[in-house]
Amino acid sequence: MSKQITIRPSSLQTRKKKSCYPVKCIKRHWQLYLIFIVPLFLVLLFSYGPMYGLIIAFKNYVVTDGIFGSEWVGLKHFDDFLRSHQFPRLLKNTLGISIYSLLAGFPIPILFAIMLNECINIKLKETIQMVSYAPYFISTVVMVSMVLMFLGPRSGIINSIVELLGGERIDYMAQPGYFKSIYVWSGIWQGMGYSSVIYIASLSGIDQCLYEAAIIDGANKLQKIWHIDIPGITPTIVILLILNFGSIMSVGYEKVLLMQTPANMSASDVISTYVYRLGLEKAQYSFSAAVGMFNSVVNAILLVTVNQISRKVGETSLW
Repeated sequence: MSKQITIRPSSLQTRKKKSCYPVKCIKRHWQLYLIFIVPLFLVLLFSYGPMYGLIIAFKNYVVTDGIFGSEWVGLKHFDDFLRSHQFPRLLKNTLGISIYSLLAGFPIPILFAIMLNECINIKLKETIQMVSYAPYFISTVVMVSMVLMFLGPRSGIINSIVELLGGERIDYMAQPGYFKSIYVWSGIWQGMGYSSVIYIASLSGIDQCLYEAAIIDGANKLQKIWHIDIPGITPTIVILLILNFGSIMSVGYEKVLLMQTPANMSASDVISTYVYRLGLEKAQYSFSAAVGMFNSVVNAILLVTVNQISRKVGETSLW
């Protein structure tokens, strides 16, 4: 007759994970919750708190009546904006500048980061990084002032070079055709170095064994860049591209407003400057809020759409 053997579970096996109730968790990790409360409060206060003001986009807001006392008009302001004769021009200029900035400005930091990654001379690499990062910390007002000085029709260095080569002086800021290029390329010059930081960080995380194996296989620099560097930073490129598409309608008004003149208004007037003029100069708060909300909704739709496409095609997405 065989003897039945009973195996008793050890104390570790019998120890069950007790569910951590919210109060106990807070008491146990109160330091972490205390640190978390401060940024959460700031986000709620400055990001979500003011969102109640979007109600004025659906009302005929009068300051004396207040937000809740003003007349409800529904989608009237949205309809007026979409039917206005200025809407096609504003949309064309906004998309034109955004797409131009995306096509010209997005690849350059990637190429710059790869070039720096291939630089063997450490001192030269550090010098180039420092020089390229510096323009990012220049304020928009100072940067636009520099652009206006360089392109000045009388004493600008660009016109002096053109005249020296036999050309004629041009008032570039008075020509609508030059506005988008001046805006975009000055922005690339200012942000190229800083935008390349994240790509440089991604390149530094690539396994060095891949480069050693490529050298053994006889790969040259271009082949290493194409088969190792670019695939290694592709997830970072995709994520940043999605974020850029999510802000394609958000052309900041500060720089445009500083570069704007009556002569180039046909090419420089974008949705953000239109909202600025209506909201602050003409005190049409409800209409300007509706235009701004339309801009944000379009950006949100583009962000979600591009993210879904990226997730299905390349399996890389924000969520």
